[in-house]
Amino acid sequence: MKNSPVLFLDRDGTLIVDKNYLSDPAGIDFMPDALAGLRLFRAMGYALVMITNQSGVGRGYFSDEQLQAVHRRLQELLTAEGLALDAIYYCPHAPEAQCHCRKPATGMLEQACANHDFDCSRALMVGDSQADVLVARNFGITALQICRDGATPDPLAHWSGPSLLAAAEWIAAQKHQAG
Repeated sequence: MKNSPVLFLDRDGTLIVDKNYLSDPAGIDFMPDALAGLRLFRAMGYALVMITNQSGVGRGYFSDEQLQAVHRRLQELLTAEGLALDAIYYCPHAPEAQCHCRKPATGMLEQACANHDFDCSRALMVGDSQADVLVARNFGITALQICRDGATPDPLAHWSGPSLLAAAEWIAAQKHQAG
């Protein structure tokens, strides 16, 4: 999707249900309204790039091969729904590694922008955690936060709401207002 704006999205708690160190491809369940949200973002012309911290690899809870199997299955499930992620980036390091790729550091976003012809000046980040909000802020892009079950919105988020679809609808409304 050359010159497309890019939506960076978190995996666990945003796109799929957070299963706490998911290593079994059969354990993938989409979050409510996630697929509808992806469809709306795609209809608005956004490339879809998942960025996810996966410290379970660095902690030895599961292998890189197991993580790759989860991501292959995720893409298969999305394809069955007429969707696909344009790219997947993940940080396999444990937090104490202090790497440049672990959110809220911006390494995964930088890599995605370097590897693809996305229009990163119009990028957005959507996720459910403070690290997701901070990576967006650190990269200088709009931070959209999914808050469920009474979670307190991060004051640094540009928007917060209940689902990926609600985030997409808010962006669509902003585009409409801008003319």
